[in-house]
Amino acid sequence: MKRRQLLQLSALGAVPASFGLLQNAFAQTAGAIQFGCPVPMSGAFAANGKYADLGMKLAIEQYGTALKRPLAYTLLDTEGKPATAIRKVQESSQQLGAKFFAGGILSSEALAMGKEAEKAGGIFFTTAGADEITGKDCNTATFRWSVPTFGAIEQTVRPLIAANPKAKRWYTITPQYVFGDGLLSAAKNIFKEKGIEHVGNSYHSLAEKEFSGYLTNAAAAKPDVLLILNFGGQCADTLRQAISFGMHKNMTILVAWASGLEQFESLGADLCEGIYFGAQYWHTVDSPLNRDLVKRSNDKFKANPNYSLAGSYICTKLMIEGIIKAGSAEPKAVIAALEGMKYAGLTGEEEIRKGDHQVIKNYYLLKGKARAKMANKDDFVDVISSGKSFLPLDQTGCKLG
Repeated sequence: MKRRQLLQLSALGAVPASFGLLQNAFAQTAGAIQFGCPVPMSGAFAANGKYADLGMKLAIEQYGTALKRPLAYTLLDTEGKPATAIRKVQESSQQLGAKFFAGGILSSEALAMGKEAEKAGGIFFTTAGADEITGKDCNTATFRWSVPTFGAIEQTVRPLIAANPKAKRWYTITPQYVFGDGLLSAAKNIFKEKGIEHVGNSYHSLAEKEFSGYLTNAAAAKPDVLLILNFGGQCADTLRQAISFGMHKNMTILVAWASGLEQFESLGADLCEGIYFGAQYWHTVDSPLNRDLVKRSNDKFKANPNYSLAGSYICTKLMIEGIIKAGSAEPKAVIAALEGMKYAGLTGEEEIRKGDHQVIKNYYLLKGKARAKMANKDDFVDVISSGKSFLPLDQTGCKLG
């Protein structure tokens, strides 16, 4: 991360030494209902993990108690690795009695933790994107707040094709793991339906940091649209290098799954101008709960919430509300209370679909605006469109029960 981002995280109360002690203090609260925040705090996706931790902290502090019992949580560094994530969930469950987990930035670790939470008799809420999470690999313990890859592509690629009917040639850059493959598969289905020529794809690993070779291949294919399907720091690096090559002058660029405000802050307005972004969340959404979250975040951290913070906050809040509704901290009772729940969410009216534990919510298409048109320091984009796109339950492959 850049020095500015590190300083900002310190200002938000994430100074490593004192913050680690705070997590311990939370975790050791006697008689507490124990939560775990399993997210990458090291590695390529550490920035997302740090903000997710702040989101859980905000929700836990807001409620303080449930059923007259204190709420406590422990930060678990998954390192973005499924094996590490499983071990951390196991240890938290066995040593602290934690049964409620919200995290899993990467789809691979989220899938692993969901299975482990089910085995441990707990609940796992995630913002990861792979369709399998609430599809063929679904289970009774796992819930997902974020729109899966199918919906993200439906709400970005489809409207962009409609707005640019002459843009017939598309090139994709894809991370080679379950999340990237899900996005690519959904995009190919729309390409076939709409008569779009998919002129090439470049796969890259989760460890990749240099994207110039992939971008050179993309430029050589002369696409009308470059579709970027990676996430977090890798997405920012890909876009930054694409702009340095001047590719935005010759083609439209679409980032299907942006990580939101922190990504725009890292890139800056000049790099975001004219670029399209898909997003799970944006802090200007006009809903009562989002207005409340924005106020709480500014009061506590002196900053607007980004996607990583907001996603962790709402996942934690939903589990707490489930405990209150169930009148019990027993996971089976909380699961029953959450299934089918309709509520006023961050993106407006949201619903937890009973058949697959998928939250039905909006996904957004954003477009970067010129620096001169920014009304404030966080006004990086215009919201072009939003909508809800989900596979029908009988097409997800999910079989609960």
